[in-house]
Amino acid sequence: MTRPVLVIASGNTGKLAEFRQLLEEVLPHGAVDVRGRPAGVTVEETGADFLANACLKATTVARCTGAWTLADDSGLCVDALDGRPGIHSARYAPGNARRMERLLEELAGCRDRSARFVTALALARPDGAVALTSRGVSNGSILEAPIGEGGFGYDPLFWVPTVGLSFAQMTPAQKRRHGHRGRAFAGLQPRLVTLLRQQPDVFRAPEAPSPGSPPPGG
Repeated sequence: MTRPVLVIASGNTGKLAEFRQLLEEVLPHGAVDVRGRPAGVTVEETGADFLANACLKATTVARCTGAWTLADDSGLCVDALDGRPGIHSARYAPGNARRMERLLEELAGCRDRSARFVTALALARPDGAVALTSRGVSNGSILEAPIGEGGFGYDPLFWVPTVGLSFAQMTPAQKRRHGHRGRAFAGLQPRLVTLLRQQPDVFRAPEAPSPGSPPPGG
């Protein structure tokens, strides 16, 4: 019998690793085949906010794969830039290095460097209907130069004063506790646990009938 499947609607390896670590707190290790978004599936992010984009990604990928799908839309909102790059964070410039360069260029000479990372999560059923949503926020500020080697995206520039570290300096456990994605998942987790308790086989796709077997009700 094949393992149940949960698709993460992303091709970002750093994000996939973070989600797998978060899911280990809910799903027994190896009990569910957690996969990334198939290479041929693309989603045009036309939503007006993070939640709309998360729902759009979850719905589209679920319908394409026929599997339960967890999607997120995350971004960095900088106060001095009127909330930019926001939902356009991943498309602010080509590549992580250039995105950080552009952010620093736009904040040059700016004293107010307050910012927040935001994540919206959406879990969709195989038919694309959204079953659960959640939101998480992490407040901090933008450094004047990158610090740290870990993480991905804007992590080396995002300083969390309550911890005294950038996201890129944090251990995975610290990132789960203080990061926006971890906080969004913490909001989703109790409802996901309830769903799994009520429907233990929730992520298992229906098995195809064996050759020659009569159709249901036949």
